[in-house]
Amino acid sequence: MKKIYYYFSYAFTCTFFLMFCGLGIMAQSTPKKVTNQYQSWVSVNSTIKLHKKWGMMADLHIRRNNFLADPNFYFARVGANYQLKDNITITAGYAQLWLKPTRDGWHHYVKEKRVYQQVQVTSHIGKISLLNRLRNEQRWHERISNDRFANSFRFSNRVRYLLSIQVPLFKNPAYPSLVIADELAIQFGKEIVYNTFDQNRTFLGLRQRVTSNVSFDIGYMLVYQQKSSGYEYDRNHTFRWFFYYTPDFRKKAAALKL
Repeated sequence: MKKIYYYFSYAFTCTFFLMFCGLGIMAQSTPKKVTNQYQSWVSVNSTIKLHKKWGMMADLHIRRNNFLADPNFYFARVGANYQLKDNITITAGYAQLWLKPTRDGWHHYVKEKRVYQQVQVTSHIGKISLLNRLRNEQRWHERISNDRFANSFRFSNRVRYLLSIQVPLFKNPAYPSLVIADELAIQFGKEIVYNTFDQNRTFLGLRQRVTSNVSFDIGYMLVYQQKSSGYEYDRNHTFRWFFYYTPDFRKKAAALKL
């Protein structure tokens, strides 16, 4: 129990240390400009167990501006999972994002291609569940000119750390649990000049189990993101509804062998 507590304390301290370092590095003489936006974010996230050690993941995301009125982005991600231990999983895969243009009159969705690697660790303190995830992403951002692809990409490397805490509110596990999560993202690259701090996402909501392999969380997420200028920020007030599908096909395979 003490080891888990120290691990949790260390991870939590690192999160806030990195966040404040990122913010401090980006201090500018130009007055800060913050734009408030209201969004909705819906996704389906699947983690599929196929073998004793191997599995796969696949996500689909849709985010919209002005709550539901306007598109913001579409996102798809796939990956291969390998289970080092019962509570430690490593993943590598590919993802792509389609971002709606922000300029009036433009129609070309900007593509962003990603290759990523991550390690995820789950643990418990009593009845409280902890999830720590460290993800590294290599990203190629499509450049556009006059609403057309400019035949070049801008590269950046982004590191993301997520800490998610799930607290049961009732003795009956069929009832909702409280979820508190924070994810910090910092980025690096030749063209990352004023926004090493990329964004921070804070979530507060409820997790509900529907079946043994289907659940969802629903709640409020605050996304605070720094733009490439260094002094402009987006503060996104986001309604989040994420679904999780976690089938275990190892059991079916074992049953067929009998």
